[in-house]
Amino acid sequence: MAKFVELIKNDRKIEFIGKSKLFFLISACLILLSLFLIFTKGLNLGIDFAGGTVIQLKYDKSPNIGDLRKAIDELKIGDYSIQHFGNPNEVIIRLGKTKDIPLDELSKTIKSKLSTVETGNKFVIERIEQVGPQVGYELKYKASMALIYATIGVLIYVAIRFEIIYAIGAILALVHDVIITLGALSISGKEFNLTVVAALLALIGYSLNDTIVVYDRIRERLKNSTGNLPLQQIINSSINETLSRTIITSLLTFLTVFALMIFGGEVIKPFAFTLVVGIVVGTYSSIGIASSLVFLTKKIKINKKVG
Repeated sequence: MAKFVELIKNDRKIEFIGKSKLFFLISACLILLSLFLIFTKGLNLGIDFAGGTVIQLKYDKSPNIGDLRKAIDELKIGDYSIQHFGNPNEVIIRLGKTKDIPLDELSKTIKSKLSTVETGNKFVIERIEQVGPQVGYELKYKASMALIYATIGVLIYVAIRFEIIYAIGAILALVHDVIITLGALSISGKEFNLTVVAALLALIGYSLNDTIVVYDRIRERLKNSTGNLPLQQIINSSINETLSRTIITSLLTFLTVFALMIFGGEVIKPFAFTLVVGIVVGTYSSIGIASSLVFLTKKIKINKKVG
């Protein structure tokens, strides 16, 4: 670890603010692409938000998905999807338009029908859950409000601790991170459920923490500056001085959640995938976007005073 730290020395003079236009261009392209995907392809809403029924089955040995699909087709119970879940012996079935069917009746119907498929391969229903459209709508509303309240809380906190210019930069960077992460969820087709919302809230806190570290160093350097150093040099130095801490922290966190994404099983994968993308995007925005926004707004403020 010590040798790794030496590779990112605090006295490096990497030009970040000078590349702010490039950072803004890259981010603008990613945001536009993400918004396009969100509004055209949409998010793969899980049962928490879309409503419907989830049935998880565990077989003695791996079943033939094609045969199971044919059996469910014969039930004519509306839209559904079926896939292996976690390991080849487990199957998860997602059903839509079953809100009027009692869970007990639905469970018996599915069990009876699938019992005629691969009769020598026994199975048990491990779980069956049903969420109505109204519940899904309420969950979507509450999840949206949770993200909005978290953003407002960040705005107030940063404005009090620093000043409004920093708060604007932090909020825009967080919105940037969330939109790009949602775009990644859309293009990957990962299920968007309550655990993903929890991951987005965790991402907001994580990304803000990185940004605050850089902001704190910028504020400290501005206070100690005699006025001879240009603003661009002060902010560049602040980013370089915190670069080692930012990269090491992000790398260790990334490796942890990446391991969860690979080995954590199907249930945890959407949560881990969200954090993997969010950590990469959040680290990039803390270094290249949040500080550049502060530089831009301070420069505009200075130019107005001079004018």
